[in-house]
Amino acid sequence: MPSPLHADSSAAQPPEHGTVDALISQTRRLRGGLDAVRRETAGPEEPDDARRRWHRALCDLAAHHLDDLGEHLGQLREGPPAPGPVDAPGTAQATAAPPAAPPAPVTAPARVGSAEWNLLTDEATWSDELFRLFGRRPEEGPLTLDELPSWLPEEDRGQLTAMVTGCLVDGRPIDGEFRIVRSDGSVRRVHMMGEPVLGADGSTASMWAVLRDVSELHRSREAVDETCHTLQRREHIAQAERRLAVELQEAVLPPWRGSLRFPEGGTSQSDGSPGTLDLAAHYLPSASSALIGGDWFDALRLPGGRTLLSVGGLTGHGAAATSGMAMLLGALRGMAVTGAEPGPLMGWLNHLLDASAQPALGSAVCCRYDPATFTLTWSQAGHPAPLLFRRGKGRALQPPEGMLLGAVSDAAYGQAEERLEPGDILLLRTDGLSPHSAGPITETVTDRLLGFAPRFATAKCAQECVRAVLEEFGGKEREDDACLLIGRVND
Repeated sequence: MPSPLHADSSAAQPPEHGTVDALISQTRRLRGGLDAVRRETAGPEEPDDARRRWHRALCDLAAHHLDDLGEHLGQLREGPPAPGPVDAPGTAQATAAPPAAPPAPVTAPARVGSAEWNLLTDEATWSDELFRLFGRRPEEGPLTLDELPSWLPEEDRGQLTAMVTGCLVDGRPIDGEFRIVRSDGSVRRVHMMGEPVLGADGSTASMWAVLRDVSELHRSREAVDETCHTLQRREHIAQAERRLAVELQEAVLPPWRGSLRFPEGGTSQSDGSPGTLDLAAHYLPSASSALIGGDWFDALRLPGGRTLLSVGGLTGHGAAATSGMAMLLGALRGMAVTGAEPGPLMGWLNHLLDASAQPALGSAVCCRYDPATFTLTWSQAGHPAPLLFRRGKGRALQPPEGMLLGAVSDAAYGQAEERLEPGDILLLRTDGLSPHSAGPITETVTDRLLGFAPRFATAKCAQECVRAVLEEFGGKEREDDACLLIGRVND
């Protein structure tokens, strides 16, 4: 097998320039396209933005590959380097006359260099690029195969010895990586590829190799692996947290979550007598299944025949928001059973949320309905007011005083009363009911809901009202999950 450094002139001719130039142009276009992709995804990076770090690491790795490819194609167009000075037998020192002036120290390592080691004459020939890669002066001469391991860390020398022995003894090609410690103390990772050169008798006469500095490429690969593992761990944690949030949500919210009506015989189900409430509810998930929020809706039969209705939600998503929702809903139910009025009840919820280990903000509406007097007593904490529909018209109830839960330690919450009539419909909702829209907003969610008044006037039950709202809002993507609770006063 001939050596690429000492091949005859006909075999050493460079390839057709047109073909190589076309490849170089394609590589440059790819590099420009990669830079455009990197710019498009650039932006402020959050501390835990593992996906963006992984994307950036992959772009860096691809950039290193394209830079290497462009350099290799450039060398291919120029052809093989001219043979350097030949060493005297038994020595690594060049016999050519020294240059007129000492060369300047080499500080920037080259990326690719070539070498040949003659086993018969003990001559070593290095390209200028290889001297720069090693940070070695050409007048110091190339390293022999015996000297080469001394430039490697102790733990890498066995790898080099095995590769060289396999090449010289067994005729196997060399293809492996190791580190070198340059004269300035810097460490570079080198990828070495080579083959034995056979003599006329078929024995190994010399060995040639191409050595490439892959330090930056190796660091890019490590960055990709690290960010990929981080991303996988975060996705695994996110999936586990989502499962926990869903299970906690299903355990805490009423068993009719997601259905159009309460099950027959449930504690919230109306008996159909005049003045009682016919109730229906629905949970609408967000467009992203990962956004399990802290929204809730609830209906609870209280002592004395009264009914508690509530909807609300906490800021944030995931297990933390869902566990906070469970805490508030449990406290709300417990305090309501004692006969607490909605206004003071909101104050206690605010104190509970403010004193919790994981402070958060929340909004809520709490309504207590007495069928004996048709009286609705309600309070709110920074939440959309209930909507009341009567005889084909709708309006929002005038909200009493009340700020977000958890905003101020000793906030005061007022309460209001509204006398209902048979056939009235009460609609409670959370903020996420509005679907995602990229266009201009022409009307509010409240305006759109009030537009259902004519349809609600002909509805015979709360279930029909919920179905009408879902026809408008249920099939569209929304940025957050939402809850809908409707009560109709039986005639």
